[in-house]
Amino acid sequence: MIGLATTEVMQMPGVDLQLAMALLLQYFLASLRIGAFLLSAPLFGARWLSIKVRVIMSFCMASAVASQSPPIDVDLLTSSLGVMMMFIEIAIGLTVGLTLTIWFSAILLAGEKIATAAGLGYAAQIDPSTGANTPVVSQILYLFLLVIFISIDGHLIAIGTMLESYRILPIGSPAQPELLIAAGIGAAGSMFLSATIIMMPIAMVLLMINVTVGIISRSAPTLNLFSFGFPITLIAVFVLLFVSAEAFGHSAQDLVDSGLAYVRAMIGGLANG
Repeated sequence: MIGLATTEVMQMPGVDLQLAMALLLQYFLASLRIGAFLLSAPLFGARWLSIKVRVIMSFCMASAVASQSPPIDVDLLTSSLGVMMMFIEIAIGLTVGLTLTIWFSAILLAGEKIATAAGLGYAAQIDPSTGANTPVVSQILYLFLLVIFISIDGHLIAIGTMLESYRILPIGSPAQPELLIAAGIGAAGSMFLSATIIMMPIAMVLLMINVTVGIISRSAPTLNLFSFGFPITLIAVFVLLFVSAEAFGHSAQDLVDSGLAYVRAMIGGLANG
């Protein structure tokens, strides 16, 4: 019986280590781009989301595209070409995630300027998603943006865009650094423009209120500016935020849609060179 069992074991096909290493390398390279995206993208890159969860998510999503990737030579793992390929995959994922983060930061910038105009710049606390000291108004508006982002399935669209990028820009495709840098610069410019559009109506009303309070205090020097000016400004900003809630919702949805469209256009531009 022992001899028969030994014969059967000897007749079992062996494991092709070369093939196994090639599959692992293919799987590893497929997880780099989506993993870098999850580390830098809004919502997915928040500090309250554990690194372990993001690593598991990246490997699970990589399984959907690893089988579609062309076979990779194991020798690339120790060559300069393989290292360059890894850097390119990480750079693409980080660029897409950071571009979306920069685009969404428009709502944070708008909230900061509104808080400063209303005299609420000191009302700040640690933002759990970034770890930075952020005004409360900015945090409220950013949470509002994330709610809109999730409610219109923006997180699923972003993940789908990243998975689609493997078809448009396969693993090992060259990516020009100047295009990645230009994408970030373009996102930064759009961030400042969007922040200005969002905060300008409320900032203008607060400016007129402050000018009116200044004229009144100039006409009646005995009045204490802080005793009546600050409460008026505080009440005005809360009323304006409440009245503008629907407008903020439309602005947030436009911001999400334009950010996702910009990311898709950026990936297409990388593919076209």
